[in-house]
Amino acid sequence: MEINDINSKEIIKGFNGRFVHMETFTIAFWEVKKGSDLPEHSHFHEQTTQVTEGEFEMTVNGITKIYKPGSILKIPSLAKHSGKALTDCKITDVFCPVREEYK
Repeated sequence: MEINDINSKEIIKGFNGRFVHMETFTIAFWEVKKGSDLPEHSHFHEQTTQVTEGEFEMTVNGITKIYKPGSILKIPSLAKHSGKALTDCKITDVFCPVREEYK
């Protein structure tokens, strides 16, 4: 399977994702347009976020940092988080358990 063969869905304005769902987790491959905002939210899923291209500003539990290629961020269950694409970005998220709403 090629990532680009997976249908893309715009989940939030400027956030286009391609999703792989397994029994216990979901992988999301995001293409994010510069300036796109991720509103503050939380969910019961544990999450890792890896920036593979570009720069993404993320705030987790009130702490803001800028993430670049090679960065990985751990977001615990129920942690409040938000973000903004400082450039066009490619980001890979892993969610556990499965993000049913992304199916």
